[in-house]
Amino acid sequence: MTRIALDAMGGDNAPGEIVVGAVESAAGLPDVKILLVGQLAPIQEELARLPPKLKAASQAAIENGTLEIVHAPDVAEMDESPVESVKKKKDCSINVAMRLVKEGRADAFVSAGNSGAVATSAILILGRVPGVKRPAIATVMPNRNPKRPLLVLDAGANMDCHPEWLVQFAIMGNAYSKAVLGRGVPAVGLVSIGTEDCKGNEMTKATFPLLKDVKDINFVGNIEGKDLYKGHIDVAVCDGFVGNVILKTTESIAKAIVYWLKKECFKGPLRFLGALLLRGAFHSLKHQLDPEIYGGAPLLGVSGAVIIGHGSSSHKAIYYAVKAGVAAATNDVTGLIAKAIAENAEDQKQK
Repeated sequence: MTRIALDAMGGDNAPGEIVVGAVESAAGLPDVKILLVGQLAPIQEELARLPPKLKAASQAAIENGTLEIVHAPDVAEMDESPVESVKKKKDCSINVAMRLVKEGRADAFVSAGNSGAVATSAILILGRVPGVKRPAIATVMPNRNPKRPLLVLDAGANMDCHPEWLVQFAIMGNAYSKAVLGRGVPAVGLVSIGTEDCKGNEMTKATFPLLKDVKDINFVGNIEGKDLYKGHIDVAVCDGFVGNVILKTTESIAKAIVYWLKKECFKGPLRFLGALLLRGAFHSLKHQLDPEIYGGAPLLGVSGAVIIGHGSSSHKAIYYAVKAGVAAATNDVTGLIAKAIAENAEDQKQK
């Protein structure tokens, strides 16, 4: 059974949506146990106000041991300094849940809370994978091929990067794409402003020859923004500033497309009738563009499976984030990254 330490107090919609997601995960996912970490009274209040069907599911999950509440007296607020909140509030829900992973009582950590606080706690409590310079947030995103999602990293953990860090991001993303996303030989690209070797800023131009020199990844060269969603790239490597802009822009465009479609479909009876006929296609498109189904973002490079959800995560997003945590833990992503980083370091020594 895979044990997931879920931060009940993290996110804009905590603890309500987190509790619902926890119950749905405990009831709906096979061989999964949810350790719901947070302040006991608010969690119990949310459990008490669940609709009858979910309340029955929560009671059954508690009785059969697939849902357990772990009390944490403090909360790392979304607007607090990440470092200060984690260091001063030793028993905040993020730290308590992270210690469960460190102590081997949980196999993965999931939170929709302050991403900076999660990253800080992970580094302080779990530590970095040996040889990793900087952990990176990896975000799974849709493209033209729904069976071949794109992994973008870093998506916000490191604003200013060194070329050596980007190389490690590529190695870690390559390992995750293989193990969790099912890509046999992931195509890895370096995000730049042109496909030519000489294009980009000083950092990308210095990174390009280093990536070409990594023998265990399929580096396809520079990629531009227009290449991200064509379906031929599996891992897009960039610094956290660029990655976060890509992520937020993509989410905004997806919402804009849905808005534009709805607006145009109601301009006259013929369009409305056509929209009714295309309802199935629109529903499928909306599902593919839904960021909540992609399961949160793994923090790669720390010694444990850590998944960071969007701050506005709903219960559905929490369910899929738990699934991502299960996938990272059961596929031993941490071990695969440690092996890949060590092999690359050894290869560089021999050159």
